[in-house]
Amino acid sequence: MSPSLLELICPAGSLPALKAAVDHGADGVYLGLRDNTNARNFSGLNFDTKTLAEGIRHAHAKGVKVLMALNTFPQPATLARWHTAIDTAATSGVDAVILADPGLMAYAVKNHPGLRLHLSVQGSATSYEAIEFYRERFGIRRAVLPRVLSLAQVENVIAHTDVEIELFGFGGLCVMVEGRCLLSSYACGDSPNTFGACSPGHAVRWEQTPKGMETRLNGVLIDRYADHEKAGYPTLCKGRFAVGAETYYALEEPTSLNSMELLPEMARLGIAAIKIEGRQRSPAYVAQVTKVWRAAIDAVKKAPETFQPHPAWMAELNKVSEGSMHTLGAYYRPWK
Repeated sequence: MSPSLLELICPAGSLPALKAAVDHGADGVYLGLRDNTNARNFSGLNFDTKTLAEGIRHAHAKGVKVLMALNTFPQPATLARWHTAIDTAATSGVDAVILADPGLMAYAVKNHPGLRLHLSVQGSATSYEAIEFYRERFGIRRAVLPRVLSLAQVENVIAHTDVEIELFGFGGLCVMVEGRCLLSSYACGDSPNTFGACSPGHAVRWEQTPKGMETRLNGVLIDRYADHEKAGYPTLCKGRFAVGAETYYALEEPTSLNSMELLPEMARLGIAAIKIEGRQRSPAYVAQVTKVWRAAIDAVKKAPETFQPHPAWMAELNKVSEGSMHTLGAYYRPWK
């Protein structure tokens, strides 16, 4: 297997998180600026000019790539902000930008023809025809696939395009409409596709009540937890709701994707990179997850035919999984 396959791409929501990823074995890190040009526009996260320069210096000194996410959709009144962000990426020396909006891709191609372009998961490209459109029109080099395809469908995509394919391997799940979700804007008026944050912090509340710990998003009750339950971050898609005579996770359960057992098959398919979700998570999370996935990817590259996830690896990952549970998500869907 080519050593260029199965790169480990890790989240960098801050400079300490970036250094944790680099120092624990990442092949690349992805980050964003401190504004709504990226889809993790939370207070206290992301990079300004100074920390961006320091992060790139630290990563490149150890041979690690830096990818900048500019993956939200600009509005006409503020389009210049996204153009400036692309200019910043090009002049700062990042290795690629991760884009979803075709207009921004056109701007990048025109003004920075040497800048490597990756198609974001926010672009919601689930077919090779869509990916080929972006390659032919804008010269994208890599596409991050939404977490909605089975591995058989991923294999079909790879068979029909020369664009590198990146898959999410571990972390939070989405309701499978990445780039098109309107749930957050329904509850609080801020679209995650333009504001840059699903369930923005200003709308989130936790309150202890006689019925239990309640979590709300802009006043909307998302969940109620008993004393023995962990109270998660309130997002509409992972709330418990009364539907008919039942109260349950009507849209999606709070569990994390963990595809480690599928690494040999991903290697066989020729997956270019495995992406770890979690720019909103702590440097300790980044260090722990990066270390485990580095060991697993090295093991599968060495002997894919005998690879098995080590129980200790899975135990470490479950500690930082939502609800301490994991799933293979849509990757394992034999009927697809």
